[in-house]
Amino acid sequence: MSTTPAVRVKIRRAPHAVDLPLPSYGTALAAGMDLHAAVPSDTPLELKPGARALVSTGLHIALPAGFEAQVRPRSGLALKHGITCLNSPGTIDADYRGEIGVILINHGSEPFVIARGMRIAQLVVAPVARVEWLEVTELAPTSRAEGGFGSTGL
Repeated sequence: MSTTPAVRVKIRRAPHAVDLPLPSYGTALAAGMDLHAAVPSDTPLELKPGARALVSTGLHIALPAGFEAQVRPRSGLALKHGITCLNSPGTIDADYRGEIGVILINHGSEPFVIARGMRIAQLVVAPVARVEWLEVTELAPTSRAEGGFGSTGL
């Protein structure tokens, strides 16, 4: 069991998601909670190779100030089917109250069917640091200096 203190987050299910599970952790030390597809039972979503779609979760949340939620891909869908999230990680700000949607893309070679209740992404809730800029004319030097974009090797 995790010893990390819980962050209390209010959540509301839209009418089209009342029968779906709330996001939950797969293991005691998992960082992400599974998000489920709220597509109609009688109309699964077929994602053709190269296609993308915004998939409903039917969930609305109210994060506390100082936190964000990130929508991330599920590794099993990516490895086995080439299904991943665009705009990843997708950020949900503490003041957003709309439905959580997941932008999925099929990088695989076969069509992929998204059925109602399928686990389609992960949701990670994390603290957010606020920045106050302090403009200066010079920055302290480092051994790396301006090296980037592969400057430290492959």
